[in-house]
Amino acid sequence: MTKEVNPRFEDFLFDWNQKFQFLMGGYGSSKSYHVALKIILKLLSEKRKALVIREVYDTHKDSTFSLFTEIIEDLGLLDDSGRKKIAKGKVRPKESPYELKFSNGSRIIFKGMDKPAKLKSINNVSLIWLEECSEVKYEGFKELIGRLRHPTLKLHMVLSTNPIGEENWTYMHFFKDEENERFVLDDNELYEKGTVVVGDVYYHHSTADDNLFLPESYIEQLDELKEYDPDLHRVARLGRYGVNGVRVLPQFEVQMHEQVMKTINEMRSPLFKNGLDFGFVESYNALVRMAIDHERKYLYIFDQYYKRGLTDVELANDLESYKRLIIKADSAEPKTIAYFQQKRFRMFGAKKGPGSRLQNTKKVKRFKKIICSDACPDVIRELKNLTFKKDKNGKIIEDEFNIDPHIFSAIWYGLDDYEVASLKGKNARR
Repeated sequence: MTKEVNPRFEDFLFDWNQKFQFLMGGYGSSKSYHVALKIILKLLSEKRKALVIREVYDTHKDSTFSLFTEIIEDLGLLDDSGRKKIAKGKVRPKESPYELKFSNGSRIIFKGMDKPAKLKSINNVSLIWLEECSEVKYEGFKELIGRLRHPTLKLHMVLSTNPIGEENWTYMHFFKDEENERFVLDDNELYEKGTVVVGDVYYHHSTADDNLFLPESYIEQLDELKEYDPDLHRVARLGRYGVNGVRVLPQFEVQMHEQVMKTINEMRSPLFKNGLDFGFVESYNALVRMAIDHERKYLYIFDQYYKRGLTDVELANDLESYKRLIIKADSAEPKTIAYFQQKRFRMFGAKKGPGSRLQNTKKVKRFKKIICSDACPDVIRELKNLTFKKDKNGKIIEDEFNIDPHIFSAIWYGLDDYEVASLKGKNARR
C-alpha cells in the first residue's frame, strides 16, 4: 500500500527503539494522525493487543476511534462485509464497546480513565497510546505502566499532547521537576532539535508548519492568537510549555544571591519582614525573609525555609537560628504560635479576616518589582508560575490560584503590618 505522510513524521512511523514515545506540539501538527497510523502499521505486521486511553471514555467516538476508522478506510483495509470471519489483511471496527479487530488477531481496544474498573480485566497489552495525556492524572499514567505487560513482545507506550502549563505532570515527569530537583531534558532543546532521545524515551515536537496538508487560512488563525490570547498562542501555534493562565506576579524576577544581598546592604533604611506559613503532611512549613525598598516599592526575598512532615518540636529546632527575628505567622494556628513563644521565639499571629486573601494578594501585586535570590528555589518554583484560577465562564478568581501557594501565604503574613501604597496612591507610613 502507498500512503502520503508528512516528512516530519516519516522516521517516527517506524521507530520502535524506545519503550516510551512522547509527542508534543501545537494544534494541527498531525501528531495524533501519525500516532494512529503508526499503531495500525505495527498491528498489521505483528499480532498485538493495543490499548488506547483518554481521560473520558465517551470522547473516543469523535476522536481516536473516528481517526482510526478514517485511516483504515483510506488505506483500503476496512472490512464491512458483515461476514463472521474478517477478510485477510482487513480491519473491522466495532462499537459498544469501541474496538478494532485485525484479521491476524491484533486488536485495538478503547478505554477511559473515568471508568478505572474497566481497566482491571485487561491483560497481555503490549502497546498503549495515551492521547491528550496532559488531561490524565499522574496516578493514572503510573497505573497504566503497570498494565503494560506481555510475556514475549517488546512493550511500548506512546503519549501525545498539546503542552499546557509547566505545573502539569507531563512537564515534571518528562522534563523538569524543580521541587524534587529532578532533571531529564530541557524543553528548549527539544524545540530546537525537534527529535531527542533520552534513555528509553523518544521525544518528538511538531507544529502546524510540519503539516503540509493544512490550509493556509488555518495557520493564519493560529498566528492571530498572538494578538489577543498569547497563552493560547504559545500552546496552539508554538506547541510549547510555559505559564498557563494569568500570572499573579508578573513583576517577579530572579537575581543572583550575591547581587540581591549587595543591593540590600546598599539600600537606605531597608525594612526587614519575616513571614511563616504552617504545614504538616501535605502542606509545607514555609518561612521567607524579605527586605523592602519603601521608596522604590521593591520587595526583595533573600532567604527561605521549606519543609513538611515536622512536629512543632522538630520545626522549632529547625528554626532555632531565626529566634532573634520578629516573625509574623498564620494566626489560624494559635497553639503552635503559643508553643514557639514559650520557646522564646519572637513570633506573633498575623491579622486575618474576611476578604484578607484578596486584600493581601492586591497588596503584594502593588510592588513595582519582586526580586528573589536564586538561593530560594522553592520561592522561585511557587511564584514564577503562580496563576489565578478561573471560574466556569473563564473569569479570573482573584483570591484562588493554580496551586496551594505556601510561600505566597508566608509573604502575606510577613507584610501584615506594612502597606505598599494607600488606595489613593499615596505612600503609606513606613
